[in-house]
Amino acid sequence: MKQIGTQILFLIFISFIFSCNNAPSSREESTQKGKSKTLKILCWEGYSSDKFSDVFEAQTGIKVNLTTFNSAEKLSEKLTKGTFDVVTVSSDMAQALVERELVQPIDLKHITHYDSLSDILRAMQDVVKNGATYGVPFTWGPDYLLYNADFVKNEPTSWNELFDPKYKGKVSIWDDASSISWASVLNGNADGNKAQIYNLNDQQMEAAKKTLLTLKPSIYKYWTSLTDLTNLMRSKEVVMAQGPQFPVVALRKEGLNIKSVIPSEGATGWIDRLMIPKNAANKELAEMWIDYITKAENMAVVSQITGYCVSNTHAVRYLSPEQLKISQMDIAQNIFIKLHFWQYASNRKKYKAIWEEVKGK
Repeated sequence: MKQIGTQILFLIFISFIFSCNNAPSSREESTQKGKSKTLKILCWEGYSSDKFSDVFEAQTGIKVNLTTFNSAEKLSEKLTKGTFDVVTVSSDMAQALVERELVQPIDLKHITHYDSLSDILRAMQDVVKNGATYGVPFTWGPDYLLYNADFVKNEPTSWNELFDPKYKGKVSIWDDASSISWASVLNGNADGNKAQIYNLNDQQMEAAKKTLLTLKPSIYKYWTSLTDLTNLMRSKEVVMAQGPQFPVVALRKEGLNIKSVIPSEGATGWIDRLMIPKNAANKELAEMWIDYITKAENMAVVSQITGYCVSNTHAVRYLSPEQLKISQMDIAQNIFIKLHFWQYASNRKKYKAIWEEVKGK
């Protein structure tokens, strides 16, 4: 009897050890529990492709639900009214969301690819507060001069080519108050101080307004979304525009000869971060998705679809020569120094008022 009892105790001990060794980790348990959950992402329009998350959904069983916006105002509106787990935030709003406590810190221990992200982007302090990091770098890029090379035979070297009478009624720029800052680049207000165009004095604002009013006869339409801009260039109603690389990728696939360039004056630019709203329902799942999308292979997919530079520098290994040419990730450092990245304007209301005045005249 004693021998049998000893055998039973031994079997119980072995069973206990086996169950411990095969027990799922806390994050694996989270994945299993999350299989019936939905991860809600609020993102810029260009990130709406299912290809961003299809593998993530297949691996985890978690449904990714995307809601898009196309301006900082729409971001604020949707973020205030809705509940989201992840939001893509451009550099003109990221610091404001941190200061207003609308986002929460991200546990970087859960972002296993964080050290592979651009040193320059990680070093930026606008999403750091009290030692905590509130945003993970995602994508970045210039507001290029886009052009249809079948109509614009020579590559433009200056933004002033938008004013050429031969392109009258064939130009488009973004319907956004940031166009005031863009116009101040043309006026030389960015020389020596890249933040100046986001903190213009009254005289500089009036000069930017004058520049935009001078350009107005060239404008066919102010584009309101990436879909809008892409359609305008597809229809050839617009042959020159100011905007991101997204339409170039889409229209070159259709056989259109659309190209982009950073003119000699430089350009405005943007950096998008991945952030977690304060009221997110699924923070752990949100960090899982951020960890997934910042992997080099997945960042390459983002660049392939959008044409944007991505934060994981190892993504270049997965991009074809043509894709590298469009994103320009192989010369990213050279591009970076030419850009005046969006910043939060403390007098944003005045920028908006002047922009509305430009459109109304």
